[in-house]
Amino acid sequence: MKTNGILRVVTRFLIPLIMLFALYIQFHGEYSPGGGFQAGVIFAAAWILFALVFGLDEALAVVPAGAQKVLASIGVMLYATIGVLGVVLGGQFLEFTPLIPGSPQGAQQAGIVLVELGVGITVAAVVMLIYTLFADRLRVVADLTREEID
Repeated sequence: MKTNGILRVVTRFLIPLIMLFALYIQFHGEYSPGGGFQAGVIFAAAWILFALVFGLDEALAVVPAGAQKVLASIGVMLYATIGVLGVVLGGQFLEFTPLIPGSPQGAQQAGIVLVELGVGITVAAVVMLIYTLFADRLRVVADLTREEID
């Protein structure tokens, strides 16, 4: 697929649109169906499309495997921090009202957006990492097979 010019051009056109749709799903998840999980999978799908068309090495140049692990951890930490912050401020875990005491509806929306952002970051990073591990494993197996043939 690396040599197919049309596929490369179409992919470069589609990836920003896919990511824009993922952002829409991410930030409108509290109003309509969708949210962090769906947006994370869509973001990861855009990266996987890039990896399929341009190669795993090019994709890892954009988002290295180490960064994927860090992003997965950051997403979980954001989710947990927002949940524990409610407890620290006198509420329950994942109760958002104490976050902004004067505006319970604003606190609810801000809390949901931040929690869904943590979920989206984690899901995107984990799906990319799973693809990376499988694709890299296939590359290692292919290299071993070539060595046996030689």
